[in-house]
Amino acid sequence: MKALTIDHSAPGHLALATVADPRPAAHQALIEVRSFSLNAGEVHHVVPEGEDGTVPGWDAAGVVVRPAADGSGPAAGTPVVTLGPDGAWAELRAVDTALLGTVPEGADLGPVSTLPVAAGTALRALRRIGPILGRRVLVTGAGGGVGRFTLQLAARGGAHVTAVTSDPAKADALRALGADEVVTDLADLRHLEPVHGVVELVGGAHMVAAHGALAEHGVLVAAGHIAGDGEHFPFGALFGNDRRHNRQIATFYLLDDAAGLGADLTWLAGLTARGELDPQVALRTDWTQVARAAAELAGRRVPGKAVIDVR
Repeated sequence: MKALTIDHSAPGHLALATVADPRPAAHQALIEVRSFSLNAGEVHHVVPEGEDGTVPGWDAAGVVVRPAADGSGPAAGTPVVTLGPDGAWAELRAVDTALLGTVPEGADLGPVSTLPVAAGTALRALRRIGPILGRRVLVTGAGGGVGRFTLQLAARGGAHVTAVTSDPAKADALRALGADEVVTDLADLRHLEPVHGVVELVGGAHMVAAHGALAEHGVLVAAGHIAGDGEHFPFGALFGNDRRHNRQIATFYLLDDAAGLGADLTWLAGLTARGELDPQVALRTDWTQVARAAAELAGRRVPGKAVIDVR
């Protein structure tokens, strides 16, 4: 089969090559990939730091060509959306049936391919906060791929949603996705009404400021770290004597929180197919242009998700 492999001698560290077809385990289905999406973690870390010859990629959508031998998962011909630690950027992919969701017939698989990491993280981070109906939720890094899904799902869940972005030009777009208010200066977070939960996608100073906005018994889910900076809490920030005690910071990694993920991906794919969830696809091209697309995403010049069509 053809696949995009890591090649540090090639432009963008990627080369289109012929590699052996994957050999599915008994609990895996073989998928013919139609589209995959790019994630910031892949273009910033996986590709530049990966081993030559490996096939990267977390998110892909396609069609089952060989069902799992153990009888789990969907039948041949079923359109699916898939998640895995690697192997998505290829014509064929072997996927654990627990990590795939079914897609409504006729749905465009390009936008659906954006769901696993970004929408899956958004959905499960919100669940870690607990019930959000009628409560206040803060989302940092709200203009990124995960942030845009988080805004939509939090609003759908009945939360009052505050979006944090460093780019004031994104404010109207974030409100259109469900934000009730938009904050562009971290100093303004100290003046907010305390929030029940935070989906924190930036790290560093954003995490510190967002933690300070938590109400008593509030939960901050650290689901992203794009700032690349450490967190330095000032003395007293973690005291519990200001009537904001029992606040939690929860770490998060999607593949370690994967029980039931297939059902979640099926639900998210249904929302997307019906137009009730907008993946915000801002760049779509074929896989001969993936190095360019990755560079655009790494340079933060893609105001949404990047989709690559294989066929």
